[in-house]
Amino acid sequence: MPQTTTIELTTLPQMLAQIAMIRHLYPKLEQATYEAYLQEMIPHNYTQVAVFEDATCIGISGCWSGIKLWSGKYVEVDNFIVHPNHRSKGVGKLLTDFVHQKALDLGCSMIVLDAFTGNYTAHRFYYNQGYEPRGFHFIKMLDEEKLT
Repeated sequence: MPQTTTIELTTLPQMLAQIAMIRHLYPKLEQATYEAYLQEMIPHNYTQVAVFEDATCIGISGCWSGIKLWSGKYVEVDNFIVHPNHRSKGVGKLLTDFVHQKALDLGCSMIVLDAFTGNYTAHRFYYNQGYEPRGFHFIKMLDEEKLT
């Protein structure tokens, strides 16, 4: 029976090793671009949480910690990915449970995330995990060519 573990990835090599999982969400992401982005992100409290079945990554999420005047300390979830062959098997809950405990350990007031308006499967999942919408995330697109 496979062993499942959830760990926090904090170093560039640990994160780069999981590019195959990241490519489930961003199939055209180049290794050099991913590395350059991570080098800018990691110094700003970026980590990743990953679920492994034995040595294979089956779920991953980015995780930022920060502070804002309106919220105090918070953790932000982004790029939440569960391998298609492992969906509806509790992997997403392992990720959100880990982030929840991390936020408590950091003394945060909340966990925040964005889900695209048409991603109803994600909405249902996050509702089931105790998340609720509190507003709109507005964007003003400047250059779509720069999107991953």
